Amino acid sequence: MGLIVGIGGTTRPDSATERALRIACDSAAGDGDTCHMFDGAYLTGLPFYRGPGWSEDSASEMVEAIRNCDGLIIASPGYHGTISGVLKNALDYIEELASDDRVYLHDLPVGLVVTAHGYQAATSAMITLRTIVHALRGWPTPFGAALKVDADSFDEAGACIDPVIHEQLEMVGSQVRRVFTRDN
Repeated sequence: MGLIVGIGGTTRPDSATERALRIACDSAAGDGDTCHMFDGAYLTGLPFYRGPGWSEDSASEMVEAIRNCDGLIIASPGYHGTISGVLKNALDYIEELASDDRVYLHDLPVGLVVTAHGYQAATSAMITLRTIVHALRGWPTPFGAALKVDADSFDEAGACIDPVIHEQLEMVGSQVRRVFTRDN
């Protein structure tokens, strides 16, 4: 049994980024696996890492989940050509894993998803995420979903109705799953 952790979303509840993250996480989690998502509502409630209002208990649930996970999926909107501030702040909390036996994300499969209104923002934000994961010693999956999404990509219930986008999200999840099940 494995633990998949998903981190991502925006300040808007049930955003396209959260919906995409949910699909990728569902694809990564197999029978008996647990998937724990830290969505936009969670991320926006985090104080700036080591800033005003921060304490050693801040984000402890997310840090502990990452510490114990078998696979991680990170999803960001493409904001002005990069990742969102709330996601970057959440990723800064991974510093709490610096002195662990598994330092940061060492050897952890990490799937990446970016949603944007244009391909330029999606692609440049994807490059940023890959750079961050490499710096944290993680293994980004070979495929990262840099998605151009719009109002017609998801239905009112949150289901992806664009088959190309859905297939890409499932591929991210399946690659995370394939790596962690192969290594166990």
